[in-house]
Amino acid sequence: MLITNVRPWGAETTDVLLSGGVIVAVGAEVATHPEAPTAEILDGEDRLLVPSFSDTHVHLDSTRLGLPFRPYSGEPGRDGRIYNDRANWRSAEKSVTERATYTLERMIAHGATRVRSHAQVDADSGLEKFAGVLAAREAYADRADVEIVVFPQVGIHREPGVPELMSEALRSGGNLVGGIDPCEIDRDPVRHLNTVFELAERHGAGADIHLHEAGLLGLFSMDLIFERVRALSMQGQVSISHAPALGSGLPQVDKALEQIAELDIAITHIAPSGGGWVLPLERMSATGIRVGLGMDGQRDYWSPYGNADMLDRTWQLAFVQNYNRDDQIENALELATWGGARVINRELSAAGTGRPGVAVGDPAELVLIPGETPTSAVMDRPALGRVVIHAGRVVARDGELC
Repeated sequence: MLITNVRPWGAETTDVLLSGGVIVAVGAEVATHPEAPTAEILDGEDRLLVPSFSDTHVHLDSTRLGLPFRPYSGEPGRDGRIYNDRANWRSAEKSVTERATYTLERMIAHGATRVRSHAQVDADSGLEKFAGVLAAREAYADRADVEIVVFPQVGIHREPGVPELMSEALRSGGNLVGGIDPCEIDRDPVRHLNTVFELAERHGAGADIHLHEAGLLGLFSMDLIFERVRALSMQGQVSISHAPALGSGLPQVDKALEQIAELDIAITHIAPSGGGWVLPLERMSATGIRVGLGMDGQRDYWSPYGNADMLDRTWQLAFVQNYNRDDQIENALELATWGGARVINRELSAAGTGRPGVAVGDPAELVLIPGETPTSAVMDRPALGRVVIHAGRVVARDGELC
């Protein structure tokens, strides 16, 4: 495919040639490339060209997008939200498979072609929620790459049989082992994390651990994670989700950031409001830490937020981080696109001096967006005019799958 008249990251108008699922030529290189004369032409119409969105933290198993709105009914606190989900998910108007598939469709239509979804496994739902997310992944396997985190949202050891269920899910197509707040949920952080990393080692999987724990408690849990990553030589295979402790301003944060960079642990962020959840993203980027952005819940039993549009979440990230300069807002867009891609695939190159994801050799995972500049696109979030490319072919236009 030859994309003509596009502006990579808002630069001068140029042409971009795709072949074999990668970018093979940009600009003047296109004219002399042997595949250019026979390529299918896609007129970019002077739109922006950026890497496609990467949602690195979403819960497809709990989504209610597309269903009638329900007022939030949970009690305050994390347990209140967890058990509100448990009390209501079976009464949803559609099955987990239908809801997860619809939401993934909307995510792709808005420009996301890389997705990491958590799928809850517990004594109440067994593998039903996992199976629903797995079915959604299979339904759109030709339009997006989806990883599944086997996620023990209620804890690993509060109820019987959960480690066995997690192991079965990993054998059945799960990609990563999940964990959650080892001190506050299971109240036995050593046992909790030993189980997470034992499962990861046994199944040759990575790990992605929800860590809502704040302040010194969160930093303590991170230390336990660091110990296990180092002991098992799992550098580059572990992510920590949320990590508000890194935004605490405590003096111990410096040492934690050094170890996160040293062990190549990725951080996934959802741009929540509140000073305690605002992370030092620019500092983390300068340290070389891989950071991705995610939508988290999608109008589910945890909250009414989420609309499947990662460009909207990019705006939210810029807003809560108090970004105003163009370079800062472009950094937010980079985190939502190429940054998330590097969380999922650490082999992708770091940013370097230019904006990444649209150079020769980069994957042909792209989205065209109307806009004067990347900043204007984030501010305006145009619904129409987007063209989504996965593996070198168009999979969605104007908010609808092709």
